[in-house]
Amino acid sequence: MAVPERLVVIGGDAAGMAAASQARRLKGPDALRITAFERGHFTSYSACGIPYWVGGAVDGPDALIARTAEEHRARDIDLRLRTEVTALDLDKGRVRTRALDDGGREEWTGFDKLVIATGARPLRPPLPGIDAPGVYGVQTLDDGQAVLHGLQGAPGRRAVVIGAGYIGVEMAEALVHRGFSVTVLEQSDQPMSTLDPDMGALVHTAMCGMGIEVVTGARVTEVLTGEGGRARAVVTEDAEYPADAVVLGMGVRPETSLAEAAGLPLGASGGLRTDLALRVAGQEHLWAGGDCVEVRDLVTGEPRHIPLGTHANKHGQVIGANVAGGYATFPGVVGTAVSKVCDLEIARTGLLERQAEAAGLRFVAVTVESTSRAGYYPGARPMHVKMLAERRTGRLLGVQIVGREGAGKRVDVAAVALTAGMTVEQMTALDLGYAPPFSPVWDPVLVAARKAAAAVREAGA
Repeated sequence: MAVPERLVVIGGDAAGMAAASQARRLKGPDALRITAFERGHFTSYSACGIPYWVGGAVDGPDALIARTAEEHRARDIDLRLRTEVTALDLDKGRVRTRALDDGGREEWTGFDKLVIATGARPLRPPLPGIDAPGVYGVQTLDDGQAVLHGLQGAPGRRAVVIGAGYIGVEMAEALVHRGFSVTVLEQSDQPMSTLDPDMGALVHTAMCGMGIEVVTGARVTEVLTGEGGRARAVVTEDAEYPADAVVLGMGVRPETSLAEAAGLPLGASGGLRTDLALRVAGQEHLWAGGDCVEVRDLVTGEPRHIPLGTHANKHGQVIGANVAGGYATFPGVVGTAVSKVCDLEIARTGLLERQAEAAGLRFVAVTVESTSRAGYYPGARPMHVKMLAERRTGRLLGVQIVGREGAGKRVDVAAVALTAGMTVEQMTALDLGYAPPFSPVWDPVLVAARKAAAAVREAGA
């Protein structure tokens, strides 16, 4: 009988366990032995749902788990929770692990094939007090539990969120729902640096209207602590903001410390460099996926780090097929993302103005205001759509949408157009669905496409 190959997976969330599950579907335990290591208490969960769990909109943590550890083990995957991989020995084909709940016991595990799916880590700048009790990152279900526990034990009802990216604004909403008075501190000129400043200004206005204090141009210098060393205030260059809880919402960076120590190739973002099959550059039997890798931007052709669960699950499917001896590729992304703060929907896909400029592209940018439904139909709400198109060709480069109900998912039309390489002129002829409860006769995305096509014609070469 042939000896089964040994697959080791580092990371037990979306990419890692999707890869393990897909490999197991394609190869049985007699052909492939799979061991997966996860340092947390949970596996295969929706990290994107954490703000809604904290805010009370959904139950957790069980509701956020797609597949439990027991379910994975029932499929002959040796999943070891609370086990941290501390070193890679690529020459000898083994990983060193430490048991986090067993006295720190260490051991080596050999592999024939390796998958790195270590995810990303919240940015935590080296500031005084940043590691104090009462300061929370939000990345894993363990983090979510820590936040909820901390909020219940908070001495008052004042919260400060540092950073106004996706996690920052979503956590601001969650804290409002928990009855906290919320201040958001953002170093940039507007919240949501994933949008252009003019669109971020719309988010700023809406957040203030919801009772959230948004302070822009705020550079945090320190977290002050009080009794028991717990955070009591956040200090900027200009002011001090009392806080019974502090949430970090400054974004994430690829968690590639293991890979870097092993000498694996990293891109400019710090993410692992892979080929289209998600094989790590220069490594025959090593794959990587999820938030720890860079992927190809289909608009510019350049590598980017875009940490989203949608990509991670697709990465895992591709990796699992390749590990099992098949062939699959991940062509890249256009950078589509949707978020919300209270009833305001925020969406983008493709390039922002500064990204188009950095890529050396000449472009036109237009913004239109329309409505989510026919203007005469009850419930029609304003919607702003911004569109970027390449000057000479009219190729669509990016779309941003800010509005109420019905705004966010409209970005999918633009994501498909970007992936297909359509021009804004071609988009004006798209046969989109229409009825007064769903859209005006001219959908807001098509209104923006018409305006962009006119701007391209006017700009000429």
